[in-house]
Amino acid sequence: MSLFLSTFINKIDRKGRVSVPSSFRTALSAQSFQGVVLFRSYTQSALEGCGIDRMQTLSNSLDRLDLFSETHEDLASALFADTHQLAWDPEGRIMLPEHLRHFAHIDDTAAFVGRGATFQIWSPKAFNDHQEKARARIKQGKATLQLKENL
Repeated sequence: MSLFLSTFINKIDRKGRVSVPSSFRTALSAQSFQGVVLFRSYTQSALEGCGIDRMQTLSNSLDRLDLFSETHEDLASALFADTHQLAWDPEGRIMLPEHLRHFAHIDDTAAFVGRGATFQIWSPKAFNDHQEKARARIKQGKATLQLKENL
């Protein structure tokens, strides 16, 4: 499984290209599609990112729902119709579509934020604000995480 770790702030050039962090490219290099998959977050003003293998897992999970059910239709329309496969160029850059940049309020820099099996792309200021609030909620609620050992 690919793991996306750390936060990287990268500049966006005049053409809308941004470098995908090299560690993210390395994590995705064994997959059949040499690039990233992006879609609008359903909970944040950010972009959700992953590899094509993760999208296949989402598709397989969707197939467990009743075909043609309202939930199946809604999720298929909302997720897959809004997803972009973005191949990186020889320099490791992707072209961020304007409507995705607009959605996430991304101007001249983008924060690539590792989230384990996935990553997000944020406006750096918006992510900083989000991270501060998340840390405060964790501290206030004394959140813990139960470790699951690999079998």
